[in-house]
Amino acid sequence: MEYEDEDWLCVTMEEFSLATENGSCKRKMSKKSSYDDDTREFKSKNLETERRRREKLSSRLLILRSLVPIITNMNKATIIEDAITYIKKLQDKVESLSQELRQMEATSEETAETKMDDTDGVEDMNNWGIEAEVRVAQIDGSKLWVKIIFEKKRGRFRKLLEALNNFGIELIDTNLTTTKGAFLLTSCIQDKDGERLAVHQTKNLLQDIISDI
Repeated sequence: MEYEDEDWLCVTMEEFSLATENGSCKRKMSKKSSYDDDTREFKSKNLETERRRREKLSSRLLILRSLVPIITNMNKATIIEDAITYIKKLQDKVESLSQELRQMEATSEETAETKMDDTDGVEDMNNWGIEAEVRVAQIDGSKLWVKIIFEKKRGRFRKLLEALNNFGIELIDTNLTTTKGAFLLTSCIQDKDGERLAVHQTKNLLQDIISDI
């Protein structure tokens, strides 16, 4: 009887051990299966991300290829290289045109100044009974209105502007006309630093400038 109990106990222990091993194996297999599923999902997401990136890159290359007039080869590296070359050519063209425009503007300003300051040598304001005159009036805050009549001579208007600039006075809404050997200048003026200009002192200053230029 004791032997039978011992045999039964041995069988039971073996079954228990086998069941434990099977359970542990199943758990390991279950974990491995879960890990494999996660790995496949991760790889799938990476592949999808990479696919989208490649599609976006291909789309941009197609746009770039359509914008560049000369493409020497259809591969990606050549398209980008040709685009860079084309952009550099455009930048050089812009710089060249900008220089030409600046030269044209400078020439135009010089021509306009020459015509403005030039005198025909015949007309004389005195022959027409026109006298030099300076009028100054207060109009708004620190601004003054001025009217100046002075003899038309080459370079005289430019010298007037330079003198006013040296005294810190700027002209606003200026109108200049020439008639019968004289310049007629009307303008608003103000101090560059925003200080209030006195009417009487400004008039005396303008008269001194006109007599010196």
